[in-house]
Order: sequence, then C-alpha cells, then structure tokens
Amino acid sequence: MSNNIIKIFDTTLRDGEQSPGASMNTEEKIQIALQLQKLGVDIIEAGFAAASPGDFDAIKRISEQIDKSAVCSLARCVEKDIKAAADSIALANHRRIHIFLATSPIHMEYKLKMKPDEVIKKAVQAVQYAKTFTDDVEFSCEDAGRSDISFLKEVLDAVIKAGALTLNIPDTVGYRLPNEIGARIKELSDFVNDRAIISVHNHNDLGLAVANSLAAIENGARQVECTINGLGERAGNAALEEIVMAIRTRQDVFAPLCTNINTKEIYPTSKLVSLITGIEPQPNKAIVGKNAFAHESGIHQDGVLKNKETYEIIRPGDIGLDKNHIVLGKHSGRHAFKDRLQTLGYTLKDEDINEAFEKFKILADQKKEIFDDDIRALVAEEITKIPQVFELVTLQLSDCNPGGVPNAAITIKHKDKLITDAAIGNGTMDAVFKVIDRVCGVNGELKDYKVDAVSQGKDALAKVIVKVAFDDNKPIIGHGLNVDTMYATAQAYIGALNSYISMK
Repeated sequence: MSNNIIKIFDTTLRDGEQSPGASMNTEEKIQIALQLQKLGVDIIEAGFAAASPGDFDAIKRISEQIDKSAVCSLARCVEKDIKAAADSIALANHRRIHIFLATSPIHMEYKLKMKPDEVIKKAVQAVQYAKTFTDDVEFSCEDAGRSDISFLKEVLDAVIKAGALTLNIPDTVGYRLPNEIGARIKELSDFVNDRAIISVHNHNDLGLAVANSLAAIENGARQVECTINGLGERAGNAALEEIVMAIRTRQDVFAPLCTNINTKEIYPTSKLVSLITGIEPQPNKAIVGKNAFAHESGIHQDGVLKNKETYEIIRPGDIGLDKNHIVLGKHSGRHAFKDRLQTLGYTLKDEDINEAFEKFKILADQKKEIFDDDIRALVAEEITKIPQVFELVTLQLSDCNPGGVPNAAITIKHKDKLITDAAIGNGTMDAVFKVIDRVCGVNGELKDYKVDAVSQGKDALAKVIVKVAFDDNKPIIGHGLNVDTMYATAQAYIGALNSYISMK
C-alpha cells in the first residue's frame, strides 16, 4: 500500500459499542459492518472476542460476510484472549489481531502491578503467539499519552522485532494537546522509521480527538482509529467523518495524503449507526449533524444563494446527503420504491425489498408524504431484524383520560399461537409493559425511553427506542416504528425482548 494512504481503522463495533446504552445485537452489528465496508473502511474492529460469547459470535459472523475490509478482534496479552480472537476471525479474507498492554507508570503500578521489563516480556510473548495465527498483528501501548517516551521506544522496538506490523499510540484518556501529540508521534515515527505503521487512537475527553488525530497524521501516523459519529466511552472517540473530510477538504495541507473512504457513504453510514444505537449526533455536529448545512442568518442565506462556496466548504452531496426529501406516496409502485432505495445507497435482497415495500405501502396509507428518512428507518428496521420469538399483532388502549384506569389489551404471536391478554397500570405505558411481561413470561425493567419524529408533519413516523433490563441482566435496546406512538412503544419493548433472547 502507498505510504500516502491513511488507513482508516473503524472501531464503532468495539469501542463505539462501549458508549453507555449503545449495545447492539449480532444482526445490527453485521449490517453496520457491511455498511462500513461499503464506506471503504480499511480495518473493521468487530469486537472483543473474549469478552462474551455474543461478541465472539458477532465477530465470527461478520468475518464470514466481509470480503474487502480486514476484520479485527481486540485481545489482551493473554493466550486465551488471543486464541479467541484468532478463532473468531478465522474465516475472514483479511485477518488482524489487535493486542494491547498498558505502558504508563500509573497503569503499570496500580492496574498491572508489573515492572517495565515484565511488561516488555509479556508484550513480546503475546505478539509472537498472535503471529502463529495471522501475519497482521497490531500492538497497542494502552495509555501511551501518559507513558514515558523512552520506555515507549523500548516497547515498540521489542514488539517490532517480535513481528508487530502496526503500532498503536492511544491517548486513552484524551489528555494530550495537538502540539504534544504531534511532537510525540514525530519522535516515535522517526524512531520506528519504515519498520511498522504508526497508528493513533485518540479519545475526546477534552474535545481534541480529531485535532489530535490530524496532528498525528501531519507528523507521520499512517493509521487512525476512529468511530462513526464519534461514538465511544466517556466523551467518545475521534469521529471518522470529521477526520476524513478534513483531509479531503484541506488538500492544500495534507496532499498527497488521502484515504480510501467513499465519502458519499458517510451520511448513510451515520444515519444507520444512529438508527441502530439510538444515539443521534447533536444538531451542530460537524459533517453529519442536522444543522451542518443549515443557514439561518439572512447574510448567510443570501451568500449561499449567490454562491454556495461563500458559506459551505463541503457540498452536501460530497457526503451522500440528498436534498430532495419528498419522493414517494401511496400511488408509487415497487419499481419506483426500488429505484429510490438504490438512490439512497441500499442494495437489498429481493425478499428484503418485498418486506420493506409492504411496510412502505402500509405507511403510505397512513401518512400523506413519505420522506427519505422514513424510508431509511423502514429499511434499517428490516435489514437488522432478528428472529421474532414474540411478535406484536394488535394493541388496544382504553380509559386513558385523567381519573380513569389505564389498561392495555394485546395480542402477541408466539410459536404460531396467538395469545391475548390485558392489564391495568399506573399509566398507559405501564399497562402496555405489564401485559407484555405477563404474556411473554419475563420481568422487564424500563431503564430509558426515547421517542422522536422520523421526519416532519403531524403524521410523522414515531421512532421509539427503549432500554430494558430483563430478569436483572444488562439493559438491551429495542426499536419501534409506527405512526402511533404507543404501538411503536410496544414494538420497541418486544424488540428488546427478542434481542435479549437472541443474545442469550
């Protein structure tokens, strides 16, 4: 690969999933991985294989379906972790094992309880073991931002000799400033020379993750680890879309450096990740926020109408954002629907198109205008569908007036059998959840509830996202989509239950 290519290492499915409440089921991870490949990501970190059977299964299934991007699993410097990582990616066309070990004084003393020479020995042994499974091994110096640079050089030299091809220098707690990162990467890059690729993984605790990543690139880093929409632990990771578009837009600074990213897939990828995780970028988020191309000031509006470049350094079309929102209605046919899907960047199997079209026709009878975001939501729901152990058939609510006794009657399909029951609650939503629990034989505790309008208008689709803990396990995300908010709420709760069952 040319030394002018900045490799994009996407960790949305691993570090991004560590955002509070961003857990995904296997089908959702597969769809995001397929979209990341379409985006042109060089390496997809699909998870931490040793973390759980669910993570292992997701990485294994992603490995079976990804044929262009490299598939990577994270592992500690522990043999069983490395073996699990190797087994999970065994079927991938391009395999990478990513191992990490802390190198900062505070981590070595208090977390690892190891001496520096012990850390180096363990790192070398781990790299050598990983090399028995794949040639592509990456080594991360955890908390490198607070590590002594002379010790970092010792570690890097040792793991290079052991066979590591990529050396990651993470600012694990987002501590460093851009000039500090730049100087550190320059010194390490000069030391490593051409023996391995220098990578960076910057966290956003001080809001500097993207700036630090760009400073690292200017000083010799040739791989950046990042996530879609900047998802990640605490304040998140460096946002892929911001790094890529900064390099593309400022070629006067970065040329001849470039990435393999197809920028027209940035917006569709951002929308898919936000639909699945339920975490929308803030409105003023660079590149993909809903206000990123909005102009309210009269002076700005006048300038943009005369020449877009007066106030837009990026064209919406460059990231795949189509301004033509209203496209279809109830009289539209299958061919027009399929054509619009292709325009939006979807390539679906015939059965998925048929299912989505049927839902589209039902929706078209319920609302006057169908927007692109309505279609995106329908398709996301269809392509991430998991086995429907329980399926909502009907929902009827009554006595919702103040002073009445809220009750919900529901019919759920389970193993080809229709089950109908009713319950009262402290409120309408409480009644819905109680009757679902009773029919399905579970004990769910609602941890979070969110409802948004997918598009605009009084008849907009309601997108409901719930986080539910079943039987005292960790919360699971569920999605519901309907013009009726309470029906979408029931769908979301049952969806969370189905995800819980599939993950078990």
